[in-house]
Amino acid sequence: MVLQTILAFLVALSILIVVHELGHYLVARIFNVKVLRFSLGMGKVIYSRRFGPDQTEWAISLLPVGGYVRLLDIRTLEQETLAEEDRDREFTQKNVWVRIAIVAAGSLANFLLAILILTGLFMYGVPEPVAKLRHVPENTIAWAAGLRGGETVVSINDRPVRSWQEVRWHTMGSLMRSDPIVFEVLPAGSSGKTEKHILPVEDRKIDEVDAHFLDRFGLFVARPPAVIQTVLPGGPAQRAGLQPDDQVLGISGEKVIDGLDFLLRIRQAANEHLMLEILRDGQKIQIAIIPEAVEENGALFGKIQAVVPLSPEMVTVRFGPVVSIGKGVASAWQTTTMTLRMLGKMITGQVSVKNIGGPIAIADFAGQTARAGPVRYLNFLAFISISIGIMNLLPIPVLDGGFLLYYAVEVVTGKTPSERVGEIMQRIGIVLLMLLLVVAVFNDITRLFF
Repeated sequence: MVLQTILAFLVALSILIVVHELGHYLVARIFNVKVLRFSLGMGKVIYSRRFGPDQTEWAISLLPVGGYVRLLDIRTLEQETLAEEDRDREFTQKNVWVRIAIVAAGSLANFLLAILILTGLFMYGVPEPVAKLRHVPENTIAWAAGLRGGETVVSINDRPVRSWQEVRWHTMGSLMRSDPIVFEVLPAGSSGKTEKHILPVEDRKIDEVDAHFLDRFGLFVARPPAVIQTVLPGGPAQRAGLQPDDQVLGISGEKVIDGLDFLLRIRQAANEHLMLEILRDGQKIQIAIIPEAVEENGALFGKIQAVVPLSPEMVTVRFGPVVSIGKGVASAWQTTTMTLRMLGKMITGQVSVKNIGGPIAIADFAGQTARAGPVRYLNFLAFISISIGIMNLLPIPVLDGGFLLYYAVEVVTGKTPSERVGEIMQRIGIVLLMLLLVVAVFNDITRLFF
């Protein structure tokens, strides 16, 4: 599992770096800027070959944490080493708008890759949980809005919903924009008449918009009923007389919501005497059972040695080529704007910096999505590609965005910032990046080990 996680992370990182640097490379070639080296990785070159009329060096470097394209730049060369025929191909001699295009091309390539991946996924068909609500706990925002569970979400703020993923995206988008959140739902057992529920604005402050932000609203995806699928031989379930297709309706007088609720309550009842209310062949019967205690990570949990399906009902979301392109662009744009709003709210203190993830979290998620299948992995790749594109455009010296900031000053003032100013800003940029990395790694370690 660890090897798969590392491999999935390195494959994703390599693809995204190559695409980013290819953006710089191709636009540099378009504007006739000479490319001296294209490197995958940083630090010492461990393998290289030269190709093409310019004999560009294509290299693999020691540290697999990035990459770069080295252009013909007089600032890194001695004056006398610049051949006369190459003077008009030197980077700093180009118009400022050409330099802006070359620097911005890396992030643009990442955005285009994400759009291409998302377009392909929309055409192929992405299996997602249906947009059906699980039982809504009392004293939650969703409960106050009148939602009770079993409803199917039809739209959010008049935006159609086809899957649980769209429930997440539309709710998060409304939250980031501080818009009212209006759920249009089809109640359980309804013949077609929908209802609208407004999540109360005054109760909607969420400190951390993370993977579990919907939980804090009281919104969960519906799970299947607690129906016994398989009874393992020799376990408490078999000894108690449970059979396949038995549906658990209650435990010791308390109603069982679904299979997940049943599993959690069994885990919390190690060595306890329980009375199960069972529906079998249309008849209700009572079965006594004692979950056996199993130690996990130093704690005791109950198990009955029976399999209960927990996966939600799925729907395949698929579109035609033209619509898929539009969906791919829209999804990439939505991810980009949502990420930028998140960054803005972090700066203003509205969202915790605990949401910042680093290489450990990315590697862990890469492994998880790779194990879940190619569709999940490609979704992850598209999201990270957008994130890399955005990160590189941040106005931090040593990043592409820092260089774009220099060129913006040149466009406005008509003068190139002095080298001294550039050196100072680069040092500040390195410090900022190191601080950001420290925060990200600290958050990763906290999430994974504490």
